[in-house]
Amino acid sequence: MAGTKGRSGGARANSGGARENAGGPRPGAGRKPSAPVVVMLSTQFDEPDGFLKAVMNNDTTDVKLRIDAAKALLSAKVRRAENGGKKEQAKEAAKKADTGKFASSAPPKLVSAGGKTL
Repeated sequence: MAGTKGRSGGARANSGGARENAGGPRPGAGRKPSAPVVVMLSTQFDEPDGFLKAVMNNDTTDVKLRIDAAKALLSAKVRRAENGGKKEQAKEAAKKADTGKFASSAPPKLVSAGGKTL
């Protein structure tokens, strides 16, 4: 059927499909699904830092999950310390922009007051 349009792919005639064990995955094949991890915490958290600390300090939580929470909390703190956050970056950028060509100039002297401050 090489020369017939629209007949080059797909299921073949009389190849099975309606029979039992005609194709598809074998029963029981593949990775077994793992049980979901349930963490029982008594409070709600608004920020991820508090939640990660609670998971890390919870004695009933699985050790592997506690270690993962500690890693995530540590990496977040390191990133925040390196970058400083958006507000700190904006303040530093404003300080840099206030020097050189765009520096703030001194206020004008009042000639009518004779140079005296009012």
